[in-house]
Amino acid sequence: MTRHHSLRRRLEHVGIGLTAIVAVAMVGLLTIDALREAPIVGMLYDQARIAGWWADHYLGTNVFYHPFMWRSIATGILIGVVAPLVGTYLVHREMALIGETLAHTAFAGVAIGLVVSATTGWNGSLMLVALVVGILGALGVQWLAERTNTYGDVPIAIMLTGSFAVGTLIISYGRGMTGFNVEGYLFGNISVVTPSGARLMAVISVVVVVVTVATYKQLLFITFDEQAARVARLNVTWYNTLLIVMTAVVVVGAMQILGVILVAAMLVVPVAAATQIAHSFRETLYCSILFGQVAVIGGFVLSISQGLPTGGSIVVVAIACYLLAIAASSRSTAAISAH
Repeated sequence: MTRHHSLRRRLEHVGIGLTAIVAVAMVGLLTIDALREAPIVGMLYDQARIAGWWADHYLGTNVFYHPFMWRSIATGILIGVVAPLVGTYLVHREMALIGETLAHTAFAGVAIGLVVSATTGWNGSLMLVALVVGILGALGVQWLAERTNTYGDVPIAIMLTGSFAVGTLIISYGRGMTGFNVEGYLFGNISVVTPSGARLMAVISVVVVVVTVATYKQLLFITFDEQAARVARLNVTWYNTLLIVMTAVVVVGAMQILGVILVAAMLVVPVAAATQIAHSFRETLYCSILFGQVAVIGGFVLSISQGLPTGGSIVVVAIACYLLAIAASSRSTAAISAH
């Protein structure tokens, strides 16, 4: 191992370690926000707001004192971890379109929730409805893929167009109803991040990271040689279903910030950037998460400083990272080893 390669690996490990610390802190912050009515936790909540006030004072901003901004930033940081984490497997399996498909499916769930809320006065979590519909859509895609003889991307295309068609019909039906507003979910908006949505993202992040770590070897096996995995009597169908369901729950969490139209970008673009400079699957995984964090943090800075939409800002920064990775890469195509 060359000295340059050794230094690079150390930097990657330091970056992943810092990202893990920040992600755990964000989960803790969302936990404090959720339990702030408890006496001891309430004291921590007050101290956090004071710290936010001082941060705003020294930075000349008006961001960190407000709890809704905490939730938005924490949600964004967690998206920057779990979206590239799942996306690394999808990109290497040439399933990048699945994120877009499940985003449209989850959007249909949001539309259903909005209509039910407008017609019945139901006050439940729209993200929870989107999560249920997204998971059902993921299972539907997997069921079609396993039971049809069409090409692999046909079931994905059918589910994408079909779910969006259902969503447009529901939107058309709901137009004019009180409180019916889908624009925030289409394009993303930090004000869309509700307390329940932020807590859902925290739970999703913990579950996805734990499951991915626990099944890393199995998912790696089916990613690079699914036929060999079947010969080895690995339950490929189960792990394919697990991966697509994890994608669905990540998409539902991410659409709060990025919106339906842009959510697939965080599954694909950081991974695409990582593949330009990484030499192994594990290194791609690490680098994609680091690029995801750069995109989220840089996107928030751009959005807040210039008054621009957050989702679009995050994606633009992610694409800038991708172009820089291409410029820094010494090869035209990625040569990734399964390690």
